[in-house]
Amino acid sequence: MINGLILIKATAATSPSILKEAKGMKEVKDAYMVFGRFDIVVFLEAEDFPRLKDLAKKISSIKGIKSTETLPQGD
Repeated sequence: MINGLILIKATAATSPSILKEAKGMKEVKDAYMVFGRFDIVVFLEAEDFPRLKDLAKKISSIKGIKSTETLPQGD
């Protein structure tokens, strides 16, 4: 298993629906709206790196997302 974070920039109006959609994915372990450079942080767990990459693409395609940054676990 590999853990990862996806940092999301979104509009204030779309953040609640993005959060709800992300939380509906089985690999998403938690997600929060945050203050700062990013608007949402998604914590996920995938079987392997290719699956993590697929999930990052799926999440980044959610309507209302301006940009994402994916941070895979480093250890």
